[in-house]
Amino acid sequence: MIRSINTLLVPIPTIRAHKLACTVMNEQVLVLVHIQTEDGYEGWGEATTIGGLSYAEESPHSIKTNIDTYFTPLLLKEQPSSTAKAMQLLSLHISGNRFAKCAIETALLDIEGKRLNIPVSELIGGRVRDRIEVAWTLASGNTDTDIAEAHQMIEQRKHRIFKLKIGSNPILDDVAHVLAIKQALPDCRITVDVNQAWTELEAMKGISLLQNGGVDLIEQPVSMRNKAALKRLTNRFDVAIMADEIVQDPQNAFLLAAEHCADVFAVKINQAGGLKAACLIGQMAHLAGIELYGGTMLEGPIGTAASAHVFSTYPSLNFDTELFGPLLLTDDVLAQPLDYRDFGLNVPTGAGLGIEVDSDKVYHYAKQALTASPKSSFVNEVQTESL
Repeated sequence: MIRSINTLLVPIPTIRAHKLACTVMNEQVLVLVHIQTEDGYEGWGEATTIGGLSYAEESPHSIKTNIDTYFTPLLLKEQPSSTAKAMQLLSLHISGNRFAKCAIETALLDIEGKRLNIPVSELIGGRVRDRIEVAWTLASGNTDTDIAEAHQMIEQRKHRIFKLKIGSNPILDDVAHVLAIKQALPDCRITVDVNQAWTELEAMKGISLLQNGGVDLIEQPVSMRNKAALKRLTNRFDVAIMADEIVQDPQNAFLLAAEHCADVFAVKINQAGGLKAACLIGQMAHLAGIELYGGTMLEGPIGTAASAHVFSTYPSLNFDTELFGPLLLTDDVLAQPLDYRDFGLNVPTGAGLGIEVDSDKVYHYAKQALTASPKSSFVNEVQTESL
């Protein structure tokens, strides 16, 4: 039986400003769910998003409020006997809230894996790879700074695939920035993420220039609401076009796959609504001949570990992943950091998520955030006492 569910807001500064088309991040607020059972097991999940409400419809504070107000009382009352039954219960009574549902499912799967003494990957289909390559996002906005950062990553054998965030500047300026970096890194794969910033006409111009300059992958060039434009761009250009924000739950992904609206799907466990949903999206894309890319919401190590378990089960992962979120943070909430080496991440092999969370540090950060901004923390009385 579930004994307690705590939802914690854990703000951690980033190592540098992280610039996207929609916002500039200097801090990431991890949304962590801590579930404890009556028989002594505990599980952790994460529902982290990007940039408050500037990126998605769920923000850290709304996720916490909804879990505290709706999810927790329902689960404590009904006491579902398995992860599957818990998620069925939540789907029946709570619409949407994909990020919150992902965090709950992750924590329950972590517990289930620990109870059975097997990794989460074996609960969701079985892994076919133990290591995944990880791209790094160059997002300072300065060309020379980005080139220097990339060379440092290569020399340290941390990353050799790079993503560039563009879309906030005039098209020709952004293209010049990208192509200068591509020329400086001729042997590296370069992905461009427009974060929905272009119109279709702008995308036609920008993609043409980027394709001619040797860029390997163009991510979500137009609005997620313009599926037809994304499909037209996919059909028009030889360079691979990747759907990101438009890929959400499995039903949505099925329609995109059926119409082949993109060459590649970026799958994110939070956007999908959970680990099992993300696995289903990967299977559907594979069957439809669509390549896969392991995406991130810049989660900390808990969400990153969960994502790694999912991506380890994909039949193919030809465009690799960008699970660099923990490396962007100035501190770690694990007792032992995730194993990044030789341009990739080794998928944890221990029971459950295969990680050990530093509970004292997590609750310390959450208490600091509560003290600094009590009106914005949305911590109910019971949880305040637990801090």
